[in-house]
Amino acid sequence: MAQNNIKVGIIQENPIVGDIKGNLELAINAIEGLFSAHGKHDIYLFTEMFITGYPPEDLILRDDLLNSAYDAIKELSLLKPESYIVIGYPKKEGDSVYNCAGVLHDNSIILEYRKQELPNYEVFDEKRYFVPGTDSGIFEVNQTKVALTVCEDIWHNKAIDQAFEGGANLILNINASPFHLQKISERKDLISGHASKYNLPIIYANQVGGQDELVFDGTSMVMDSQGDQVMELSKFQADKKTIEFFSEDGTDLKVLNKEEIPAENEISDVYEALVLGARDYILKNNFPGVLIGSSGGIDSALTAAIAADAIGPEKVRTFMMPFKFTSEMSVEDANKLAENLGIKHAVLPIGDIYKSFCKELEEEFKGQDPDVTEENLQSRCRGVLLMALSNKSGELVLTTGNKSETAVGYSTLYGDTAGGFGVLKDVPKILVYQLSRYRNTVSSVIPERIIDRPPSAELAPDQQDSDSLPDYEVLDRIIELYVEQDMSRKEIVSEGFEDAVVKRVIRLIDVSEYKRRQAPLGVKITSRGFGKDRRYPITNRYSQ
Repeated sequence: MAQNNIKVGIIQENPIVGDIKGNLELAINAIEGLFSAHGKHDIYLFTEMFITGYPPEDLILRDDLLNSAYDAIKELSLLKPESYIVIGYPKKEGDSVYNCAGVLHDNSIILEYRKQELPNYEVFDEKRYFVPGTDSGIFEVNQTKVALTVCEDIWHNKAIDQAFEGGANLILNINASPFHLQKISERKDLISGHASKYNLPIIYANQVGGQDELVFDGTSMVMDSQGDQVMELSKFQADKKTIEFFSEDGTDLKVLNKEEIPAENEISDVYEALVLGARDYILKNNFPGVLIGSSGGIDSALTAAIAADAIGPEKVRTFMMPFKFTSEMSVEDANKLAENLGIKHAVLPIGDIYKSFCKELEEEFKGQDPDVTEENLQSRCRGVLLMALSNKSGELVLTTGNKSETAVGYSTLYGDTAGGFGVLKDVPKILVYQLSRYRNTVSSVIPERIIDRPPSAELAPDQQDSDSLPDYEVLDRIIELYVEQDMSRKEIVSEGFEDAVVKRVIRLIDVSEYKRRQAPLGVKITSRGFGKDRRYPITNRYSQ
């Protein structure tokens, strides 16, 4: 009996939400690129909602966008009619909109599979937009039955069971699955389990790129029928690869071209996620560069390093804005950081500005002792300067606050929260240190003194973060348990923490929601960040 081969081109690209014309061009170029490099493919495999980008959010409510997307899919069906193109897009039928995976062949759309499992948790809101499908989607290529699934379908059994019962020999799973800590290993375990259980190879194709606070890591992969990973596409960058299978009769597919799979490095992954998230937010929104308030501390140092890696040092400017509480060490370290990164740096003292504000407020503040108001005023002077520079240049201000500070409100509204994008918004303080040390293993750019010195806002004499907050090892773990795992105060205390400390941290988290609502969005890298992930009412009287 003749041997049957099936050749699949996996296309991991970075579509832009709403750019239907550009995404169509991206698809055409990707197919032509694979064809030029490796000849004719039986299947060209794209990702979920590729033609509109993901997530399109309320753009899906626009009929003009839906019509344009479907017109683009019909145009793409005319390309390589001898092959099968599998691609994701939305489709409206009557009053219902479906998240579809279409099969394009012979100048037409020969099959449309409708996503069955619609995620409606964490950052996902698909039940707002889509109606679930009910049926399997199986088509035949070279006597091989190929089943379609879309993203969340693979996290459940229904669609996989349907594929198996329908006699599928290969499962394709198209995705727009965002990154967070442990997510890649979770996916691998899940897909491997399905492949070995059903004795079916699975190709998992995932989107790559940044979309507002979300980062899609790519990491598309292939599992063979034993559940062993045999191919992996790049993390955090566009990539294309060809996988080939063979069999005697179209069943029991064997992989022809297995690869060695690289080892996992989660700190590296997080760093690359932050770089990609920052780069795509800046470039997709057409900012010419970025501005950063450089305090001489670790948060602003790491933010500057990520920005320089994301868009190039020539597009990054930092500003040290010293006051009488700013140490000479901080001024020196901010300057040294800029030298190491090759970015432009300037010093803008805020003393005179602060005095002018205080003079105007003198009558209103009469008879009241200085307190945190005067500390916050320093931060707001800096915010005013940075936003003025942004208005004049068109450059984006990157805020430098981390998740630990954001959680407990250790920030100044309209001061250090003033800006357009928070690179470290979802990065706990302990992870900030780990990422800084990691970045210095690539090339030593962050002065060691910045990493080693105790963190301080430098808004008062000899101030340190530990004056106001628990040690970050304690704080970060309580935040993780309360915010990411929804543990109660009692449950957190049972983990070995002092009740008074837990009570105080929980209260700080709860009362700081109003600040977080007014802060800029930022890259999500934990399983539950602030924003889309966690929506708590500002006005509420629930307490623990």
